[in-house]
Amino acid sequence: MRTPPIDALLTTWRADPVTLAVLAVAAIGYALGIRRAARRGVSWPRRRTVLFFALGLGSYAVVELGFLGTWSAQLRWAFTARIALLLLAVPALIALGKPVELARAGMGDAGRARLDRVLGGRAARLLGNAMFLTLFTAAVFCVFLTPVVGVLRTSPVIGEAIGAVTVVAGLALMVPMMALTGVHASTFLAIEFLLAFVELVIDSIPGILMRLNDTVIDGITTATGSGWWPNPLHDQHLAGDLLWFIAEAADVPVLILLLMRWARRDRAEAADFDALTDAEHDALVQAHLRGERVGTDAEG
Repeated sequence: MRTPPIDALLTTWRADPVTLAVLAVAAIGYALGIRRAARRGVSWPRRRTVLFFALGLGSYAVVELGFLGTWSAQLRWAFTARIALLLLAVPALIALGKPVELARAGMGDAGRARLDRVLGGRAARLLGNAMFLTLFTAAVFCVFLTPVVGVLRTSPVIGEAIGAVTVVAGLALMVPMMALTGVHASTFLAIEFLLAFVELVIDSIPGILMRLNDTVIDGITTATGSGWWPNPLHDQHLAGDLLWFIAEAADVPVLILLLMRWARRDRAEAADFDALTDAEHDALVQAHLRGERVGTDAEG
């Protein structure tokens, strides 16, 4: 056999203290957020709570404590799938629980103003656009094409910490995108869409190269384990297949988020034009016909 049996996938678990600590902190923090929101008269939707705990923290626990986390150091494909899911899939599921909105609901006016300034700042605008996501994920996945991945995979210290670091990095990218911060101009959104489609090709390249390479990239050519374990080269090919699939599948929600952002932009522009008087509208049309650069308040 070259693939693990179903019972191995479902019954393989470990007790990782780092993961358990992260889960405890996240769960307690979210519960305290619900409590603070309730004190301010905000009834937090149960649906979001279920999404956060079941899909968000649940997916993180399955990836880190289940089969992928258990055999991450021994199997290339388990390590690759683990990192790709923690970077792209798990943060998106956590963000469905709207942790930022929950934090805002439990804050006073001053706290919400500070949080809005952070979310509207340059760092959040950079992290929350598809262009940066494309470059960042491509850079991370290119590490799988270097011998460095062998060190990351087999080091006990790095192996324990990399799960928490990866999911935090994914949240730093996904939360600003899902919060739809920074209403950009239509031209900027068009560029984001274009780059998102280019990403469909870019982030598939590392997986394809891993699949086609007939040399073990990380230099670790020994493998001992169950009878279904693949040899090192086949293990690398499986890792390439999974990296390619996960990266392509993760592009779908990004495109959906960009569509939502574009719809929000259209509503803002329509509201601004509806607010114009007839005289202001005529002046705007005349300025446009003269070739002058015009804009509404929504463009800033």
